[in-house]
Amino acid sequence: MTYHIKRVGVIGAGTMGAAIAALVAGTGIPVLLLDVPPRSLTPDEEAKGLTLSHPQVRNRIVQQGFERMRKARPSNLYTERSAELITLGNTEDDFHRLAECDWIVEAIVEQIGPKQALMARLEEVRKPTAIITTNTSGIPIRIIAEGRSEAFRRHFFGSHFFNPPRYLRLLEIIPGDDADPTVVAAFRQFAEERLGKGVVICKDRPNFIGNRIFVYAGQVLLNFALQHGYQVEEVDALTGPLIGRPNTASFRLLDQVGIDVMAYVAGNLYDAIPDDESREVYRQNDLTQRMVAAGKLGKKVGQGFYKEMKRDGKREFWPIDLQTLEYIPPQGTASVDALIAAARKIKSLPERLRFILSKAETEHDRGAQLVAAAMYPMMAYAARRLPEIADSVADVDNAMRWGFAHEQGPFQLWQAMGIAETAARMRTFGETLPAWVDELIKAEGRFYGEIDGQPAAYNVATGKLEPISRDPRAIDLAALKAAGRELFGNDSASVIDLGDGVLCFELHSKANTIGGPVIETLIKALDELEQGPWVGMVIGNQGPRFSAGLDLNDVGAAVMAGAWDDIDEYAALVQQTFRRMRDSAKPVVSAPFGQTLGGGVELSMHTAASVAAAETYMGFVEFGVGVIPAWGGCTEMNRRIIATAARNGHDPLKAFQQVFETIALAKVATSAHEAKELGLLRPTDRIVFNPDYLIGEAKREVLRLVADGYTPTISAKPCYALGRDGLAAARIAIYQMREAGFATPYDAVLAEKLAYVLCGGELSSPQWVDDVYMHSLERITVIELLKDERTQARARHMLEHGKPLRN
Repeated sequence: MTYHIKRVGVIGAGTMGAAIAALVAGTGIPVLLLDVPPRSLTPDEEAKGLTLSHPQVRNRIVQQGFERMRKARPSNLYTERSAELITLGNTEDDFHRLAECDWIVEAIVEQIGPKQALMARLEEVRKPTAIITTNTSGIPIRIIAEGRSEAFRRHFFGSHFFNPPRYLRLLEIIPGDDADPTVVAAFRQFAEERLGKGVVICKDRPNFIGNRIFVYAGQVLLNFALQHGYQVEEVDALTGPLIGRPNTASFRLLDQVGIDVMAYVAGNLYDAIPDDESREVYRQNDLTQRMVAAGKLGKKVGQGFYKEMKRDGKREFWPIDLQTLEYIPPQGTASVDALIAAARKIKSLPERLRFILSKAETEHDRGAQLVAAAMYPMMAYAARRLPEIADSVADVDNAMRWGFAHEQGPFQLWQAMGIAETAARMRTFGETLPAWVDELIKAEGRFYGEIDGQPAAYNVATGKLEPISRDPRAIDLAALKAAGRELFGNDSASVIDLGDGVLCFELHSKANTIGGPVIETLIKALDELEQGPWVGMVIGNQGPRFSAGLDLNDVGAAVMAGAWDDIDEYAALVQQTFRRMRDSAKPVVSAPFGQTLGGGVELSMHTAASVAAAETYMGFVEFGVGVIPAWGGCTEMNRRIIATAARNGHDPLKAFQQVFETIALAKVATSAHEAKELGLLRPTDRIVFNPDYLIGEAKREVLRLVADGYTPTISAKPCYALGRDGLAAARIAIYQMREAGFATPYDAVLAEKLAYVLCGGELSSPQWVDDVYMHSLERITVIELLKDERTQARARHMLEHGKPLRN
């Protein structure tokens, strides 16, 4: 049977339930969000004369959950418009409406009784093909399904989302013993393709994979820090990006999760795993008990391991003293700074860790010993839990990467650092390893390898490497390059053969900024595209961001030397190259994702189409360094929005205001959906939710355009210049913003220059102009700005401090 999920029901409008509803609605699927009706009136409701039967009262709890979700930051919604797809109701008046749903997910209180009672009610209303899942984080699936029919159990399993569901990729699917494999496979496909999730199939064991290992590792590290007198700042400095983990590191992450939540989960695990040899680690320590008792629960209450304070009018985050529980001014990390500085020079994470961990043994370095406590116990425990929680090492690695944003999973790091060597070091540190690891080492085996050229991972249950299933859309650029498919390139960019006649122009400079070497390679790529046997090209990469824009260092030297003609010539070359790419007879498709800023936006916009990741943060941020978009960005925004409005009989002045505000206010879209609303993406541009598929889907878009007989569609006079009419309106708005204190003196100067370019200069009347004319205005204006000391001050401040200067 083919399963189509066209309508979804979510029961429970708490933090997770409402956020899951937002995630689903963001993909365009209607959602019914239910919660219980209240049992008593609030004072405000009583004052209004309302009763418990009033609709406003009966939906109060679900409405409150919905509003909390909408106000949460970072946003749960891809765009505010997607909230319109969420219908609210309660579990008494609207429960029957769940019969319309193809997938119903339960996200109510973590108690067995209420969950079992809800499943009994769902069995009465669900349609025969409906999939029922629970978002439980630790209650056994088999217990929740007790008493249900075989037909119900065949369609029931766990779907454990990680918070916040929009941003954390991991989805743990936990099939019960009776779950139909075809139903699970259909839901997995839906979750990967439509929701963009990284799915891991877990065994029905307490806390599944991610939380089982994460909580253990966190408890071990906290106990080690307390026993050896480490301070909060030291621990976080050592256990963040330095070892391949997020900036939240350890204590900041606990604040985000909630100290009470961690204590609750650890306590539940302690009770649920009597046979775990490391069970005592989960016993609550004195510190967490004291903090929970004192109400220091983390970010949700404004104080946990850190508390926001003000000193001398500046905001600071003061760490807690782990002995006194008093908040103290930041002390710095002098005791570990030397180790951190030396380690940061090593780019490769496995090599960096080898360097740090070697010092834990040879020099008994204080910082290195803490890193050892963060790494070795987690790796050893993960090995000991196989095959209890999963069979494949890949499932564990994916859970830690997708659920906790680790750069690499424990087994990936273990292999990269040397399996036998690292095992010996773990034992020196006091860790116990399972027999299967010794057998693997004796056989000179590996956690990861290849079978017939396809990636494979070690399966503990079978004792051998097993193929890793991979969707054909999940193109791996690094693997293609390793296989010799890179045609040419330099340290900043490469051109890769994606197969089927499609090229890929890959950026890989620092922050994927765009400088001379990138443009040089792009020109060569366009030559290859035009002259070779290729049908089209993708612009994309698989780094942490699409592009942070202009390489300021690339232009800085020329500015310092006053080489204005060189700067103008370079800008003209970039504009010409981008126009050439846009007007190519063979389609070029951009694949933006993550940070896509400034020149990165301009690169993306000058293509036949874009296939954007849902998590694309796109915007013109040039005002921050004292310039305006000058690589065709102003021109493209005019052409796409102002000229389109004029052509379609709409008010071009209103469209101009939209473009002006987007650039002048440095608006950055918080999703690809918002990028469409800002005009940075076209209405026809596709959005992909699974980032693994982005390059593959962009390639498919190239091939689709070719099959449809692609020809460039840029008109001869694509821009509409409002001239003096638009400038007059802009000057009034700029004056008002300046007088109201919303703009600095130099903001006003920049805004005037921007308006001048967008309006096509001081033309006496509105008229159509070509993009070459607009490009010349961009260049003339940006040179004027670069000569201004205030722009130079902004650029220096950005380079030195990483944030804009308001002057």
